[in-house]
Amino acid sequence: MKKIIGLLTLAVLLNSCDDGDLTQENINFDEVAVQKCTQNNLLFKLNENEALIFEANAITFPTQTIDQEFTISPTNRVVYRFYNNVVSTETICETIAPATPVVSDQWSASGGNIIIKTTAVKTTDDKDNSSKISGYRHNITFKNITFIKSNGGTQVYETFIFGDYIIGATALPFAFNKILKQCPISKQLYDRNSSEAFILDIDPTLVVNVATPLNSPRIGLISDTKNKLTYRLFSGLLTDDYFCKTVLPATPPLVEEWIAVPGVENISGTIEVTTTVFGNGFKHTVIIKKARLKKGNSDFLLGDNYIYGELLTTN
Repeated sequence: MKKIIGLLTLAVLLNSCDDGDLTQENINFDEVAVQKCTQNNLLFKLNENEALIFEANAITFPTQTIDQEFTISPTNRVVYRFYNNVVSTETICETIAPATPVVSDQWSASGGNIIIKTTAVKTTDDKDNSSKISGYRHNITFKNITFIKSNGGTQVYETFIFGDYIIGATALPFAFNKILKQCPISKQLYDRNSSEAFILDIDPTLVVNVATPLNSPRIGLISDTKNKLTYRLFSGLLTDDYFCKTVLPATPPLVEEWIAVPGVENISGTIEVTTTVFGNGFKHTVIIKKARLKKGNSDFLLGDNYIYGELLTTN
């Protein structure tokens, strides 16, 4: 009787292993980095003779902080492959794959969702507490994914973490000469080079042709209207003709726009203007303190004391 019970128990265990969750012995890519083929939209992870492949044909990986959800489909496929020998990148990515190793078994996902959470990767300069976005991390997770095995069985995951796909981001140039110009009517300040502009809709009371007392600059707080600070990057040649107009020109085309978030008194987002006598006129030195610039859900820090530039005026 004990022998019969033991055989029945073993049969139940073997049957449950076929349709239960994959165990770490069957699949383990936890310590493996996500790679991408350069010539197509295949993302994959390799572990000796195993490959987990995500064909993301209908997915765009954005350069902004955002959450996306897609459905596993013939366009966005997920497959888990076994090879008869160690598999390499060339095996996955080449148009004409090497003759060996060959696929010995494959499980294809028949359903589920693809969750992609994109966040910015930042580098910080400890000298001035400024930060730059150096890339974007796309964290990919499969939800309720069902693998169809070659033997007809199924294997379901409520949550299957594929991993992080990281793409680099080109840093904003910020190649300004810090010689400011001012619009005659709006009193808007701007600094520009051939491809970018840094615009400050400054409170006119901060730029006055009167020298400020020593260590007592005029101070204003960044807001969405007064002292609004905007960074723009363009794809064409930028000249002074772009500025000081009621309606901004459509050219050169705008590529990116970052706007400073409103400041908090004595904490962040402060504009300081120091005025000194300069020849027959005045020099106004503008410093931006602890400003955070934002585009969508992405942001970066300008730093503790960013020298915006100098404006020369005459009476």
